[in-house]
Amino acid sequence: MKYLFLNYPKCSTCVKARKWLEENGIEFESRHIVENNPTKEELKEFLKKSKQPIKKFFNTSGILYREMNLKEKVAENNEDELLEILSTNGMLVKRPLLVGEDSVMIGFKEKEWENLKK
Repeated sequence: MKYLFLNYPKCSTCVKARKWLEENGIEFESRHIVENNPTKEELKEFLKKSKQPIKKFFNTSGILYREMNLKEKVAENNEDELLEILSTNGMLVKRPLLVGEDSVMIGFKEKEWENLKK
C-alpha cells in the first residue's frame, strides 16, 4: 500500500517521520504541504478517514495559528468554516500527515506508526 506523505521539509518532526518511513520500507509519495496545501475537499476526506475531531488537524504551535487567533474559532467548531481556513495555508495544518487508503496519521508518534509495518 502506498501512502501520501504531506510534510514540510524544514520541520524536524517531518524529517524524522520520512526517515522512519524509509527505514521501514513503507512506500509513500511525498508532498510539500506549503507549496501544495490540501484542498478543502481533500481535508474533508482526510477528516472522515481519520475519525478525529477537526481541531487535531490544526498546527496549534505554529506562529500563523496564534497570529490568526484561531484558538477560539477552532473551539466553536464550525467544520465547514474550519476546513476552509485549513485549506488556505499549509502552515496551519498539523504535520506530517500520512494518508492511507482508509486511515490518516496526524503528526508523528512512532508508537502509533508501528502498526503500518503490519
